[in-house]
Amino acid sequence: MDATANFERTLAAHEVGPLVRGPATTLQVNVGKRCNQACHHCHVEAGPQRREMMTDEVAKRVLTLLASSPGVELLDLTGGAPELNPNFRELGRHVIDRCNLTVLLEPGMEDLPEFFATHAVEVVASLPCYGPENVDRQRGHGAFDKSIAALRRLNALGYGTEQRLDLVYNPVGAFLPPPQAELETRYREELRGRFGLEFHRLLTLTNMPINRFAAALAREGRHAAYMSLLVNHFNPATVAALMCRSLVSVGFDGRLYDCDFNQMLELPLGAGRGGGPRTVWDLSSLDRLAGSPIATGRHCFGCTAGAGSSCGGALQ
Repeated sequence: MDATANFERTLAAHEVGPLVRGPATTLQVNVGKRCNQACHHCHVEAGPQRREMMTDEVAKRVLTLLASSPGVELLDLTGGAPELNPNFRELGRHVIDRCNLTVLLEPGMEDLPEFFATHAVEVVASLPCYGPENVDRQRGHGAFDKSIAALRRLNALGYGTEQRLDLVYNPVGAFLPPPQAELETRYREELRGRFGLEFHRLLTLTNMPINRFAAALAREGRHAAYMSLLVNHFNPATVAALMCRSLVSVGFDGRLYDCDFNQMLELPLGAGRGGGPRTVWDLSSLDRLAGSPIATGRHCFGCTAGAGSSCGGALQ
């Protein structure tokens, strides 16, 4: 296969398509694109200058929709840095916070670790390497030291032992993640041995060829080569576990998507087929989405390459 391969035709050729939804069990909410960092790989293109933020009205509607969707077990908050949204502390239920760690050291955020612990918020913290060189190259000078300081604060509150703390790795270049279990062992050895830090699991994510990372690939003349890498490592065994089958993504403005990546590409839920719901106001319950089609594109090869990739880490 080459870099111009069509994802839906590839699914059909392997008799694993088309993609349709199962029951929705996770509601992933992007509460805004503002972030205290501007990472090179960021598919959201988040940064300190972004002003898109979820309003009170949209946040209240999301909570109403969540309350009417008993099948949804998990509220997954992302951004940007979701902690910077004023509504962040109001969004309840079983919550995952996707945290870049350094935001916990920002002015006004100093009490966030205690808030997390009090409300049993699971923390999924991005740390693209266990050493400073790669982290600072991707996130800016001093990001690694700040991340370690934030992890120490979380560990002091029981995160990594009694409270759930997972770390996220993504490659610093145009290559696939190494095997998740092997890399987790290395992370644990390095972080425990050098800093006395504890965590539960390491989740490996593939860099998606969209937005900021795609632009960097294009500037370096490596976009076609990276797409070929993803396409040629297509693994049909990952398809059954793709997160879009059980996750619904909500944008800061209340629009609905099949995943966070589709949201950044503005591919609406189900690609708008069949006159389905477009926003949180068009739907009475997320439980009604089972069986509906899933919007796909060439970027989906990023989730099906190698061991697969999702917001929960490798699929195999």
